[in-house]
Amino acid sequence: MFLNIFGAIMIKTCVLIPSYNEAKTVGGIIKELRDKGLSSCVIDDGSTDDTASIAKSNGAVVLRHDKNMGKGASLREGFKYVLKEGFAAALIMDGDGQHETGDIDNFFKKMEDTDADIVIGNRMSDTSSMPLVRNITNKFMSCVISKLCGRKIPDTQCGFRLIKRKAVEDINLESSNYEIESEFLIKAAKKGFKIYSVPIKTVYKGEKSKINPIIDTIRFISLLINTVRR
Repeated sequence: MFLNIFGAIMIKTCVLIPSYNEAKTVGGIIKELRDKGLSSCVIDDGSTDDTASIAKSNGAVVLRHDKNMGKGASLREGFKYVLKEGFAAALIMDGDGQHETGDIDNFFKKMEDTDADIVIGNRMSDTSSMPLVRNITNKFMSCVISKLCGRKIPDTQCGFRLIKRKAVEDINLESSNYEIESEFLIKAAKKGFKIYSVPIKTVYKGEKSKINPIIDTIRFISLLINTVRR
């Protein structure tokens, strides 16, 4: 443990970076994390570019899939690594540069101030740069997931998250794709874990989203149906 610039305690944390063809950005992210004293693990989900080699050369542990298996599968494997290596927490970031490492200190401060088990980034306080379709979709899905969780979560689809080890240990995840972010919150809320949000900046550079609006919506609806049935 050590103190960050805010005086908050940064517990032994591994930054999980699920990545697919992020050779242009992943190296810079890892360097910034290293400057903060944070370990990183890149789960290369079948990339066809140099994501894995760049991540490794910059000091990250790399777990590689021979073929694309989905973000959920990557996170489940990353969580296994966190538990195996004895980390006290996992911090999840995207590998495309949309999450700024400068926001990380705020996650730890929020966790310390509130004794949160899970801290989620909230992009919805300033959506001026967010694509309209994504903005509408996020608000709708966050409203639905918040109702299922029994608490207000402004941005349930944000992948920038700090999670204590005990939550990683106690939550059994099954999803292999983007719906894993909703599955995690629903199951965490049902188990009584404390969930808080913290405002973050998100950088949109006109990159094409890897989310398939039709297929991933169907997966989301399927998750909701299974949740209600249980």
